[in-house]
Amino acid sequence: MKISELQAHIQSFDYAPEQSHHYFLKLIEEVGELSQAINQQKSGQPELAELKGSVAEELYDVLYYVCALANVHGVDLERTHELKEVLNKAKYNR
Repeated sequence: MKISELQAHIQSFDYAPEQSHHYFLKLIEEVGELSQAINQQKSGQPELAELKGSVAEELYDVLYYVCALANVHGVDLERTHELKEVLNKAKYNR
């Protein structure tokens, strides 16, 4: 799935521009949970039974709220990636 497809999927059932601050707070919460999962070394790609509390699950949750925030702020993450790569190539001599 492309990032644009993920953004569209999330927007199809979870789009509330008035909740931008809530999405941001959820992102912060999920980053904290990701930190805990990393500290507990719950890495790798788990199956469904082991997904809860894993690095994989928490990374997805972070990505979810990044996409939700991008949606409410009118940001196309794929286009932003393209633009940022141009800047990074110049900045880091890549």
